Order: sequence, then structure tokens, then C-alpha cells
Amino acid sequence: MKNPAVDEYLADGCGRCDKVGTPECKVNTWRDGLTLLRDVVLDTPLMEDRKWGAPCYTLDGQNVVMIGAFNSNFVLSFMKGALLKDEHGLLVAPGENTQSGRVIRFTNTERVTELAPILKAYILEAIEVEKAGLRVEFKKHEDYDIPIELRQAMDQDEGLKEAFFALTPGRQRSYILHISSAKQAKTREARVEKCRDKIFDGKGFNEY
Repeated sequence: MKNPAVDEYLADGCGRCDKVGTPECKVNTWRDGLTLLRDVVLDTPLMEDRKWGAPCYTLDGQNVVMIGAFNSNFVLSFMKGALLKDEHGLLVAPGENTQSGRVIRFTNTERVTELAPILKAYILEAIEVEKAGLRVEFKKHEDYDIPIELRQAMDQDEGLKEAFFALTPGRQRSYILHISSAKQAKTREARVEKCRDKIFDGKGFNEY
């Protein structure tokens, strides 16, 4: 059953920026494709809702899939996509460190139409995953290796070491991921230096 809140989303956008209701809105750019994805999802047992400004589809209150728009594409997102078989190789992680979610990206409506039966099969599999109560096994905090450049900096500065380990595990992880994502040692070293003040301030990398 269609939810009026999703009708509003397709008409005006997510409302999370000042482009809502304008031709520049990302939802406006991809409205036809998003509407097609909506039709595919609505042909399954999932309930239509709207969360975080975007269409979200649930089973017994649990989020299973979402649809959304970006500047260069629109997507069908699977909350536990890492557990799907992905027999057609369509799923990608939305971020380098994403552990559970997976998305299928689109840049035209024709591909949605072409893949519609496969998309429905993926959604039905995601429903079975949810019904079975399956969960993604997330990496534990201790499973993340501290980059050698950060370790060396802490070995040379006891204050930095104390400040870093005084951070919450989530804040520590934000620095580990940010620093280790650089491919070159020089870049990792530079990132350590740029992060010093925020570490001493007790903030995570993404905090201001």
C-alpha cells in the first residue's frame, strides 16, 4: 500500500536541503527511476514508510530496503545486503568500511525495467533473511589495526597516546579508519598530524 509521505517525497524531495521542491533537487532528477523502484518494492510484502527523509520499506517494523537519490545516481539499498547471495553481482558497498548495507546503483530508468524481476527476487531474499533473524557479524573494535604511523606518533608522545586511548571506541575507530584509508605512508603521517588537536580535544574525526 502506498504511503502518502512517499508521494510527498517524490513530489518535493527529501527536504534535507534548501533545494527541496526545485528542479535542482536530486529526487526531481531521478523521479521516474525512483517511481519504478517504488513499484517493484510495493509488489512485495513490505510495508512502505518514510525514514530519514527517504522511502523505507519494513517487515514487522524492521528496515529491509530503502530507495534514494544522489547527484549522479539513484539507488535501491539493502540494509543487510552483505547477507544476500548476489548471484548477478549487482550489490556494492556504499562506503569503503560499510559492513552490512549494500546498494544497487542506477543512472537510467531502462535498467530498472530490465532488472525488475531480479530486483524483486533480491528483495524477497532480503525478506527471508529478516524472517530468519540473520545478523551481520560486525567487526569488533579490537579487530581494527591501529595504523603504524599513529602508533609511532603515540610512542613518541605519551600525551597523545593517553588522549587517544581516553576516547570512546567509536571515536578511536573514526581515526583508525580515516588514517589507514590513505594509500601512501606520507599521507597517513600527514593525517596523524592534522588529527592531533582533535584527539587532544576528545573529539572523533567527524566531530567539530
